[in-house]
Amino acid sequence: MSNITKKNLDINVEYLTRVEGHGNIVVNVKEGKLEKCHLNVIEAPRFFEQMVKGRSMFEVQHITSRICGICSTGHCLASIKATEDAIGFTPSEQTRKLRKLALHYETLDSHLLHILFLVAPDCVGAESVFPMIKTHPEVVVLALKVKKICSDLCDILLGRHTHPITLVVRGFTKLPTRKELEKSRELLVELASDYGKALEVIKTLKLPKFERETEYLALSHPDEYAFLDGNLKSSDGGEVTPQKYLEFVHEYYADHCTSKHSKNKRTSYMVGALARFNINHEKLPKNVRDLADQLGLKAPCYNPYMNTVAQAVETLFCAQDSIRIIDEFLAKGINKDEAVSSWPSKNEAGSFKIKAGRGVGAVEVPRGVLFHDYTINGKGMIEKANCVIPTNQNLSNMDDDLRKMIPEILEKTKEEITLQSEMLIRAYDPCISCSCHMLDVKFV
Repeated sequence: MSNITKKNLDINVEYLTRVEGHGNIVVNVKEGKLEKCHLNVIEAPRFFEQMVKGRSMFEVQHITSRICGICSTGHCLASIKATEDAIGFTPSEQTRKLRKLALHYETLDSHLLHILFLVAPDCVGAESVFPMIKTHPEVVVLALKVKKICSDLCDILLGRHTHPITLVVRGFTKLPTRKELEKSRELLVELASDYGKALEVIKTLKLPKFERETEYLALSHPDEYAFLDGNLKSSDGGEVTPQKYLEFVHEYYADHCTSKHSKNKRTSYMVGALARFNINHEKLPKNVRDLADQLGLKAPCYNPYMNTVAQAVETLFCAQDSIRIIDEFLAKGINKDEAVSSWPSKNEAGSFKIKAGRGVGAVEVPRGVLFHDYTINGKGMIEKANCVIPTNQNLSNMDDDLRKMIPEILEKTKEEITLQSEMLIRAYDPCISCSCHMLDVKFV
C-alpha cells in the first residue's frame, strides 16, 4: 500500500484571506479516501430581498447597490433593468452606452484589484500584498495607481466611486460634460499605458495546472462581447432570455453554508470571466484574442485558475471599448435633454407608465452573471424580490473542483495542498458577503 493510499489529512482554513467575506476550507482525508471537502460559508444571512419589499421602484437601486462595495454599479444596473423590464420601459441608446461604460469601469477596477492585490501575492510566495511593498514595490505602486484611476473614472460618470448616485430608472440624473469625457479619455489612455506594465507582472504569474470539465453560463449577445445585455447561454447548449433564467438557474441550500448554491442539469456550473471567455471569445477584437493566446488562454479552457487570466484579457477589452464609446460621444456629442430626475414629476410621467408586472434584470458583473427579479404593483412598489449572486452560482463548482483536485495532489505536503486549495477559491474571486441571502422569510 502506497503512502498516498494510507494518507490522513485534515485541513481547516478558518477565514480564508484575500477574498471578500468569511469562508473556511474544510478537507478531511482518511487512509487516502476523501471524506469531507467543501468551502464552508459562515456569514450570517443578509435580508436584502426583504429590505426592498414595500419600497418604491425609484429608490430600490440605491438599496441593492449596498449589497456589494465592489459590484455596487452592477447591482444598481441589474435592479434598474429589472424595474424597467417590469414596467416595459426601453432606455435610449445613449443611456445604454453610458451604462456599458459604467460596467466597464467597475470591471476594470475589480479585475485589476483581484489580479494585482489578491492573486499576485500567491505567485511570489507572499502572504499578502504588504510584504510585496519591500520585495516588489513596483507592482504595489502600479496596483495603487491603476486603482486610483478607476476610482476617478467612476467619480466622473457615477457621482462617486462606490454606490453610484447618477444611475436611476430611465437613465442618468447627470450626464457627463465634454470636458469630463475628455478627462475620462485621458485617464483611460493612461490606464492602458500602465496596463502594459501590469501585463509583464501577469505573464510571470505561475498558476497550478488543473482541469475539470464543467458547464459555463454567461450572457451572450449576437453583436458584442456581452456585459450589459444578452440572453443567458450555456456551454452545454441552450439559450434563454433573462426572464426565463430559472430554467437554467436552480438554487438550493447546502448544510455547510449560509449561502444558497446553484446548479443546472449537472451538479454545478461556473460563471465569471472564464465562463464569458469560453462562451463569447469570438466576439472579442483580434488584438484582445491575440493577448489571450500570448497568455495561454484558449477556449474551451477548463482550468479554473485561468479565471485570473481571463480577467486580464477582459481588462484590455474593457479599457479599449471604453475609449471607443467615449470617442463616439466626443464626435457626436451628448444629448443633455435625456437627463432625468430620480423621482419623476407628474410632467415626466407621460414618457412612461407605472404598471404592475414582473421584471428581470441580468448583467455581467466581474464575478459573473447577476440577476435581479422583481414583482412590482400598480403603484410602483416592490412586492417580491429575488437576487441571484454570481458567487452563489459558483459555490457548488468550487466544491466540485476541490473534490477532484485534492485526490490528485495528495502526494504534496499539507502546506502545499492548503495553499493550492486557497488559490483555487481565490481564483473564483468570490464575494462571500454578497452570497448570503434569504428569499422567503416569515415571522410568526
